[in-house]
Amino acid sequence: MPAITNFRSDPEALHDLLQSTKEGETQLPDFQRSWVWNDEQIRSILASISLSYPVGVVMMLETGNPDVRFKTRPIEGVTLSNPIEAKRLILDGQQRLTSLVQSLLLGKPVITKDARGKKVHRWYYIDIVKALAPNFEREEAILSLPEDKIIRNFRGVVEEDYSTPEKEYHKGLFPLAQIFDYAAWRRGYNILFRYNEESLNLFDRFEEEVIDRFKQYRVPVILLRKETPREAVCQVFEKVNTGGVSLTVFELITATFAADKFNLREDWDKREKELKKYQVLRNIQNTDFLQAVTLCATSENPPVSCKRKDVLKLSLLEYQNWANSVTQGFKQAAELLHTQKIFTDRDLPYQTQLTALAAILAALVNRANNAEDNAKLIRWYWCGVFGELYGSAIESRLANDFQQVLEWIKNNGSEPVTIRDANFAASRLQYLYTRRSAAYKGLSALLLRDGGCDFHTGYPIDTLKNFDHPIDIHHIFPRHWCQKNGIKSEFYDSVINKTPLSAKTNRQIGSNAPSIYLLKIQKETGICETKIDEILRSHVIDPVALRADDFDAFFQARQKALLERIEKAMGKNIVPVVDLSDRSDDPEQDEYDNDLDNDDDLSQAI
Repeated sequence: MPAITNFRSDPEALHDLLQSTKEGETQLPDFQRSWVWNDEQIRSILASISLSYPVGVVMMLETGNPDVRFKTRPIEGVTLSNPIEAKRLILDGQQRLTSLVQSLLLGKPVITKDARGKKVHRWYYIDIVKALAPNFEREEAILSLPEDKIIRNFRGVVEEDYSTPEKEYHKGLFPLAQIFDYAAWRRGYNILFRYNEESLNLFDRFEEEVIDRFKQYRVPVILLRKETPREAVCQVFEKVNTGGVSLTVFELITATFAADKFNLREDWDKREKELKKYQVLRNIQNTDFLQAVTLCATSENPPVSCKRKDVLKLSLLEYQNWANSVTQGFKQAAELLHTQKIFTDRDLPYQTQLTALAAILAALVNRANNAEDNAKLIRWYWCGVFGELYGSAIESRLANDFQQVLEWIKNNGSEPVTIRDANFAASRLQYLYTRRSAAYKGLSALLLRDGGCDFHTGYPIDTLKNFDHPIDIHHIFPRHWCQKNGIKSEFYDSVINKTPLSAKTNRQIGSNAPSIYLLKIQKETGICETKIDEILRSHVIDPVALRADDFDAFFQARQKALLERIEKAMGKNIVPVVDLSDRSDDPEQDEYDNDLDNDDDLSQAI
């Protein structure tokens, strides 16, 4: 039984391949990037073909599959007098084919770039004598000339002039734009040299050793059959396009929708501008939006999924049915996150969980917003953050959470698996050092949400943040003081010893002991000790331990208090606190060691 494949591989004559591209039978899918080869690369491929060297395989897709329809366009430089339906599309080989069609078939100068990236217009020639000389590298025989075919020096003085056929004949420069139709050029060449035997023999050798190589050159072509599914086309393109711009799902869907006269890029540009008015949505990507739409669309025709292959199956009608609801879902997600004091994309623990939240809210778009639903969503959200469940392999979790959270809210169903799976070990808290961790960002937001106040004004920290006061995460016991007093870095650089503070407060803290800087703040502000203690408690800091400069007592008390905050946010008990002296393996230690800077505060913007 013969093997079943979705492709065939055959060599194709170079001239036939280029001619089909010039005539529009071979075109590009509209997701392909622009042609970018420069003058040197063009000369190099021309030299290779003139020596019959391989220049790589071309991969194409046969058209005709109704499920794999793309908007198409001719390669750059080709203008079709009448629209023509392409028989095949170039997936790999665009740069080579464009360079060859423009330099060999179009009969006009090639618009490319020089070594400095400057736009230039070039004609390509081959020096007959140099091409036949054994002591010349072939690339030395390939010349590119300006549009007027005149070479000038930097003063503008003419050094070489090849602007007429007669001058080409005299200089022995053959125009590669006539390589497949050179009879007229050879006739003029013979007439000029009066059929001189030496000239005739020279050109005969050139024809045999160079021109015939172009005429006989065959390019390996792999043709993906029209039955090839859309996701396979995307995957194949990414595999072969290692030197180019990576193809995203969005670009492929854009080309698909364009076949139905719908401009997805234009539609997304409008939505993106609208969504990015919200700072927390500033990092939203078009692929995030498509994933959310796909979750909603597949919910109408299960199984629910947002894997790549499912996004690629998204129809234009499904997109149009859900795009507005998903846009609204992202806006509502931004609003809900704002209530949790997650204000910007930098504060966001997981970009991926935002996609799930937006899709859930989109599916609830016609349901009245109420406190009970919001409380469930908030609990699910914090379980995802502190359970650190959205860090990898998230497509299945997105689909599961989308279905389970909706069932939980709409029909009072079972708690989602994300809530049941979520666990935050007490020992993990000690080893949160940098904001690269989702749990670190989440804890910073909780401290703001639950009313952490500025040491000087007593205003909630988030209020100052909203009015552009510089708020950073700073050490409570300064690093310098800790080092002097023998505190280990894994303790003093832990998030347990950090809290959101204003720049002014941090300057007063400096490298002083807490007992000293608290007195300085009280003296400068005139705030009484009782009020300062109240402010400290808003950061879950034990005032007694802090004023006594007792790091161990402070650390244990704050660790316990922060864990209680996390438990409350997750709505479930977590693993009990381990002894302070216990130092288990630290999953963030390598990252931490590389991330520390020389700033005494180790301050990091919220």
